[in-house]
This record gives sequence, C-alpha cells and structure tokens, in this order.
Amino acid sequence: MNCKGFLFDLDGTLVSSLAVVERAWLNVGKRLNVNPQDVLDFIHGKQAITSLRHFMAGQSEDAIQREFQLLEQVEATDTDGVVALPGAIELLDRLNTLGVPWAIVTSGTIPIAHARCKAAGIPFPEVFVTAELVARGKPEPDAYLIGAERLGFLPAECIVVEDAPAGIASGLSAGCQVIAVNAPEDTPDLNRVDKVLTTLEHVSVDFVDNIASVKFG
Repeated sequence: MNCKGFLFDLDGTLVSSLAVVERAWLNVGKRLNVNPQDVLDFIHGKQAITSLRHFMAGQSEDAIQREFQLLEQVEATDTDGVVALPGAIELLDRLNTLGVPWAIVTSGTIPIAHARCKAAGIPFPEVFVTAELVARGKPEPDAYLIGAERLGFLPAECIVVEDAPAGIASGLSAGCQVIAVNAPEDTPDLNRVDKVLTTLEHVSVDFVDNIASVKFG
C-alpha cells in the first residue's frame, strides 16, 4: 500500500483502553437502568454524546450534558490499565523518524484522548482530531475527512487504521484506504478494506519522495 499520510484511531487501535471504557459505561448503564450488554453492543467507536443521546432519548439536553460531563471526567482520570497496543509506539516512532505525516482521529474528547496517550506513552501527533471538532461522529465520514484535510491531503491519499466497525465505516465512507486491526469478524464491509491485521507489529514503512510505502509481514 502507498499513501501520503496516516489517520489512526486511538482506542483499540493504538492503545488498549477497553477495561476503562467498559468500566465507565457500565456505570452509566446502571445509572440509566439500561441493560449492560445493550450498552456494550452500542458504544464502541462512537462519540460519547451520540451514545448518551441514544440511551437517554426523551430526556432533556441539559440532563444529557450533565451525564456527558460526569462520564468525561471519569474517563479522563481513570487510566488504570491503559497501555499501548503491540507495535503501536514502534510504528509511530518510525513515522516520526521518516517524517511521514500522521494524525490521531478519535471519537473521544481532548481530555480523554490526551490522558490515554500520556498513560500509554503514545507520541502526540501534530494533528489531533477529537470529538470537539466533529459535528457528525463515526460512522459518518466527517472525522476522517477533517483528518485528511488537516494533513493537507485528499482522503484517497491517506490510510485509515481502525479497529471498530463504526470507524471502519467512517474511513470507507470518507474514501480513504483502510487497514482494519483487530476488527470483529462480523464487521460490516470488512471485505472492502484494503488490509486486515491482528497486530501492528508486522507493519513496515519506507518514505521516498513524500510517498510512504507500507508492507506487511
């Protein structure tokens, strides 16, 4: 695969934060009297406010915002168990060494995303697209369109690296190349992505004439 820049999801792609996310959201579900499995089946890869509006349908926006602020505080301060996924730091360090442009495009907010990068030891990108910048979150294409634009490239010139079905759908809809990492086997349109991986450990990159050449294995 060849590209001019990379657009990485954060949670589940670069960092392992599943325990933190599910811990926080199960408490939300308990407060809202929502079935725990229904919560876990819905939330992954989506903006928190989208999930809260789904589960709090019929409640006031003020109530939803209060729940959002509480959830954000919890997720931004609870980093117990947040670690870098195998190969993530090495890949990002390689991109930085070569001068390959890359961004993190996450459904999380700034406080949560920054806290998790810091906890996992992930390098901070020059371009960080968080929920505050995106009106329509994943699976809509907006987040990755913004990411490509901020890197200065066309979507097709970028490789999206994602784990969640909502994020994979977002990258495909944006017209980017897509690498799926640890995606669920029942992910819709998984056959449409350019590469399916179980780890970033075996990804190698070279950079010549402003084009990144990506190899696997």
